[in-house]
Amino acid sequence: MKTNILFFFLLCFSLNTFAQEEIAVERYTAHNKGKFFVSWGGNRDSYTESDVNFRGKDYNFTVADMKAHDKPKGYHIDYVNPANMTIPQTNFRMGYFFNDHYSVSIGWDHMKYVMTQNQIANVTGTINLPVDQAGSFYNGVYNNTPVDMSLYGAQEGGFDQGTVQGNPPAFLMYEHTDGLNYINTEVSRHDDISKWFGLPNTDKVQINLTEGLGAGVLYPKTNTTLLGKERHDDFHISGYGLSAKAGINFTFFKYFYLQGELKGGYINMQDIRTTVSNEDKASQDFFFFQRIIAVGGIFRI
Repeated sequence: MKTNILFFFLLCFSLNTFAQEEIAVERYTAHNKGKFFVSWGGNRDSYTESDVNFRGKDYNFTVADMKAHDKPKGYHIDYVNPANMTIPQTNFRMGYFFNDHYSVSIGWDHMKYVMTQNQIANVTGTINLPVDQAGSFYNGVYNNTPVDMSLYGAQEGGFDQGTVQGNPPAFLMYEHTDGLNYINTEVSRHDDISKWFGLPNTDKVQINLTEGLGAGVLYPKTNTTLLGKERHDDFHISGYGLSAKAGINFTFFKYFYLQGELKGGYINMQDIRTTVSNEDKASQDFFFFQRIIAVGGIFRI
């Protein structure tokens, strides 16, 4: 009897020890389901040329094939300075894994879009401003007419609604710099490819591929000087966007990661505010391409 009891306890101890060993070898990074993640990073952006229509009470014209670029800040402390970290071109994202391989997230892509000054662009439409307005200098009918988008009377490095030294105001200065805000939802897939690189089966480092599709709204703060009119500079829901991305993720010590992404998409904004008048609007659509580097954390609550 004593022998049987001893054997029973030894068996229970052995099974318990075996179970603990099995649990011990289960890596934290082996499963994602139920985890949350959050990231912060920066981006560089490229844009296709765009036909931009400007319309109001006394004008309606389209600038064809407008060229634009981003406005990078380079390596700067503002990316991590709580007081200024929303000023550079940045990306914020937070999400949840509803499956080991799939996540859903919401994010804010803070891009910057600046019309390239000193370009020659073809303009089609009409301008018929009252003669007492400085912008009446540009009155006329335009039929694919080349117009120099130089600064003219506008002061270099800033916006000016009047004239400088008797020169006419700038025909157009146009940018979404605070910014071209793409607020979006993404569904993404994640795959562990650590074994491709011969990495050991541990939680110290993991390499993942990620791909995703997204959709959202554009909430830009558009800064425009148009024909000498008083500008409007406030946040406004202006349209929608669609996007797709692919990236590589390096996860370190279970909870921290560095991620690089290539992200492209389509933006359509048909309700852009340009001046203080509610009658003045602009519309455009174009494709964008982002290069993103972000740092983040992944955890269970």
